[in-house]
Amino acid sequence: MIRSGDLFDRAKRVLPGGVNSPVRAFRAVGGTPFFVAHAEWSRITDVEGRSYIDYVCSCGPLILGHAHPAVLDAVRQASERGWTYGAPCEAEVDLAEEVQRRMPGLEMMRFVNSGTEATMAAVRLARAATGRDLIVKFEGCYHGHADGFLVKAGSGVATLGLPDSPGVPAELARLTLTAPFNDARAVADLFREHEGRIAAIIVEPYVGNAGFIAPDSDFHPALRGVCDQYGALLIFDEVMTGFRVAPGGAQELVGVDPDLTTLGKVVGGGFPVGVYGGRADLMRRIAPEGPVYQAGTLSGNPVAMAAGLATLRETNRPGFYDQLERKTSRLVAGLSAAAVRHGIPVTVGHAGSMWGIYFTAGPVRNYADARGTDTALFARWHRAALSRGVFLAPSAFEAGFVSAAHSESDIDFTIAQLDAALGEARAH
Repeated sequence: MIRSGDLFDRAKRVLPGGVNSPVRAFRAVGGTPFFVAHAEWSRITDVEGRSYIDYVCSCGPLILGHAHPAVLDAVRQASERGWTYGAPCEAEVDLAEEVQRRMPGLEMMRFVNSGTEATMAAVRLARAATGRDLIVKFEGCYHGHADGFLVKAGSGVATLGLPDSPGVPAELARLTLTAPFNDARAVADLFREHEGRIAAIIVEPYVGNAGFIAPDSDFHPALRGVCDQYGALLIFDEVMTGFRVAPGGAQELVGVDPDLTTLGKVVGGGFPVGVYGGRADLMRRIAPEGPVYQAGTLSGNPVAMAAGLATLRETNRPGFYDQLERKTSRLVAGLSAAAVRHGIPVTVGHAGSMWGIYFTAGPVRNYADARGTDTALFARWHRAALSRGVFLAPSAFEAGFVSAAHSESDIDFTIAQLDAALGEARAH
């Protein structure tokens, strides 16, 4: 029998840390990562035959669950027609029109191959449009691994306790200004201090890469206001929240229109797809219409377009998002009740089917608050949960996700097992 431990030993000889994305190495929670053999619906199965209810959902894109028949059929049919062209195809137009229907603010858009590509291109466009160099991001937010974003970043950078990444020139890092999430006054101070030099604010509307942090009701309107006042652009990084927290993404929930939006994950149905888009006057600056260059050999890949379109069409079914939200709300309430029973301080929250938990009394309004979570307790809880058949993100600083494939019995099972795991983690 193939074993995960043996595969990990082999992987470490040819892959840095044995993985292709740092958090997957399980260093923050201990133990050896399991290697996946197959996945279907709400479950993921490792090479040794152990099955887990999956709340990672590939870090968010699998809103329908694993191997959904509609997506499988779309991928199969697209593949039979050829899986890359280096030329335009109808599916690109179909998916763009569906995205625009749900997010009217994306008057024009460009498909790329990852969220990192999308955010890189959006910031380049913002700098070109404003003639300014500085950008503002928020502590603990992660916008991909481009150099300028690895300043006080979240996701794996936070999980592994890394400083700002080596390899990022100091001159480039100085172009990124940071402020605490939910602190509009700090943002206004930055704009006053650097008046006429800030091109854009880029923000995760709901933070998902430092755990789950919800915005204050007045935070995003304040960002919109300061951008308007100083002639800067507002970029919503909805790579994680887009079509996940609501049919029209987080911008629908917070009621604020950004100038540019970046998307990923759900929009590709689990295939490598990213999008950046927004106001037509800005997007017309992108080559070949304008001078701002960005290109990609595999951008608009026909198979990925088909997967994304099939996914979005399934989420259009009546009641889809309401059902997801109810299941997520029940899960989060169950976790909160379990923590109370075990006498553990906890802060939990969710938006749509995106959720998170911190082992701290809270409130958690920013990354500094999030760092107060008990990471050692989380690590013990993660291991105990995994042994009971529940797969959570192997980091205290990652959001969780519920998919349409999670049944009511899955939620019942999960609440019971995570309750028991919490008792075991606290006892040890």
